Amino acid sequence: MSDDKNTDNGRRTLVIATAAVGGGAVAGAAVPFLASLSPSERAKAAGAPVEADISKLQPGEMMTVEWRGKPVWILRRTKEQLASLAAVKGEVADPDSARSEQPEYCKNTYRSIKDEYLVTIGICTHLGCSPSSKFQPGAESGMGADWKGGFLCPCHGSTFDLAGRVFKNKPAPDNLPIPPHKYLADTKLLIGDDSKGA
Repeated sequence: MSDDKNTDNGRRTLVIATAAVGGGAVAGAAVPFLASLSPSERAKAAGAPVEADISKLQPGEMMTVEWRGKPVWILRRTKEQLASLAAVKGEVADPDSARSEQPEYCKNTYRSIKDEYLVTIGICTHLGCSPSSKFQPGAESGMGADWKGGFLCPCHGSTFDLAGRVFKNKPAPDNLPIPPHKYLADTKLLIGDDSKGA
């Protein structure tokens, strides 16, 4: 009788030990699996806001920064370039950017917080190509004598003015998108975050 009792106790101990080891193995396997579901530091950085120093940007010049894997153009427009926006208003498909992606604070003629600076994602809204700059007005640009300056998508010929507004009868359906952004100082931009400070 005592042998049966010792055998039962031995089996019970073996079952408990096996369950404990099995539970530990499951927990050990679950930790790396669950850790793999959280975003990596690289992924977090890819979506993080990006600072841009625009102190060296001269009128008529453009710089590019990367945010979320996309090129963001920062163009410092000249007085002549700003004046050209009114001249082409009747030629662009969405002059007031009613249907385009942009923050409320950029729903103006210049599509910007500060008139002279255009901050836009440099990806054509047609098929995702990257337009090239054609800032030189007139025939010298290769765009025709009446060209006021802007951007040309070489893939399918969409053209955009110096506020990123698409011209009528072009393949691109919308204006270039304006990302959320704010000024940290007169010469420093934060792209990807437009929240108010505390």
